Amino acid sequence: MNIEQIYTGCLAQGAYYITSDGEAAIIDPLREIKPYLDRIAKDGVKLKYIFETHFHADFVSGHLDLNKATGAPIVYGPTAKPEFDAIIATDGQEFRIGKITIVVLHTPGHTLESSTYLLKDENGKPHCIFSGDTLFLGDVGRPDLAQKAAHMTQEELAGLLYDSLMNKIMPLPDEIIVYPAHGAGSACGKNMMKETVDTLGNQKKVNYALKQPNKEAFIKAVLDGLLPPPKYFGMNVAMNKQGYQNFDTVLKKGLNPIDPKNFESIVEATNALILDTRPASEFYQGFIPNSINIGLKGDFAPWVGAMIIDVQQPIALVCVPGTEEEAITRLSRVGFDNVIGYLDGGFEAWKNAGLEIDTVNRITATQFEQQVNINKDLIIDVRKPSEYEAEHVENAENKSLDFINEWIKDLNPDTHFYIHCAGGYRSMIAASILQSRGYRNFTEIEGGFNAIKNTKIPVTNFVCQSKNKV
Repeated sequence: MNIEQIYTGCLAQGAYYITSDGEAAIIDPLREIKPYLDRIAKDGVKLKYIFETHFHADFVSGHLDLNKATGAPIVYGPTAKPEFDAIIATDGQEFRIGKITIVVLHTPGHTLESSTYLLKDENGKPHCIFSGDTLFLGDVGRPDLAQKAAHMTQEELAGLLYDSLMNKIMPLPDEIIVYPAHGAGSACGKNMMKETVDTLGNQKKVNYALKQPNKEAFIKAVLDGLLPPPKYFGMNVAMNKQGYQNFDTVLKKGLNPIDPKNFESIVEATNALILDTRPASEFYQGFIPNSINIGLKGDFAPWVGAMIIDVQQPIALVCVPGTEEEAITRLSRVGFDNVIGYLDGGFEAWKNAGLEIDTVNRITATQFEQQVNINKDLIIDVRKPSEYEAEHVENAENKSLDFINEWIKDLNPDTHFYIHCAGGYRSMIAASILQSRGYRNFTEIEGGFNAIKNTKIPVTNFVCQSKNKV
């Protein structure tokens, strides 16, 4: 028996590849399936089952392409109603893979079809659980995503989740290994640990949700502090449930080089959004007017999903040459399949063609220290509320990047402001969106709060009084 966690940091997502005695199973596969097919061929095993823990909201799974490529059936837990052929398992149903057994534990709460897969080894001993979005390390799945589909309130779903955890998972042996679908950084939970593997016994000790005294306390604790989910979640659920384009087709369409002289006319004709995936350190110095910057070397796919509301939006890419395929692949993971092509030669080709460019007004933290009047100037901190509450620049206002489409309309275009995040990645996303909508009355701070803390600018939090960094 071999179990391999295939972890994708950009999505904070874990897929699982399991082999035993010439047979294999894959749990919650990613969109691009070639790495799985290559591994199966290399190991000389037959893929017997593709298990899905639920209809995922934060990424598009590779279950359909994998099914078509291998013939292995897709398995869901009870109550799932996919619009394609699949095995809808019953609670407690067993599936053999070589000498091991996968037992379906129906654990509704995150969604109604959510299921945990219990693996028993060659001797029939419980070895591990693949808990999907039911149980994370340090947290549990948010119960507010499936309200509309389930015709239930988030409180009712949280109650179902409590029953699932207490009746199906907590009675299992402490030594069982927990393999969750997500880790820290995923929007599917609020308190996830950085670790990606743990024992159930340790989770019983450290996971706040598992330590609640009763159902009422659990519901309150789990729902407290949940931020609204990203807009693309619902569309990803629909794609996972209804079907989607073959990934190879999406990739072939997107790998379309567009000459700089034709780029602008094609963008206008297709109403495409120009997505510049270069690092913020390059973008601010020069970019195509009205481009949106979301750097590929960061939490690229989740931020695309959070900022670009419609997964059908046509997208024209500006990339560091050689990274176009990676950008298209990562976009497809969150359902953005409508890439019409990329700027051939990257931004340098655009600049060399003598075409119009724009820049962002960016200064260092030291320059910010010299220029800012803490008591008079408007400072906007685009980090998450939890980051802001922990520590922030004195008198700064928290306007999270997640909600820029809501707060941008309240800005006074005649009042100058400074904008920062933790390190510069998110504030440059915000800067590009602001400029694309006509706001130029701001200055973005390089290095963000991490750099500001090394100056003498006063910072504060909700617990401590303000202090001067020395």
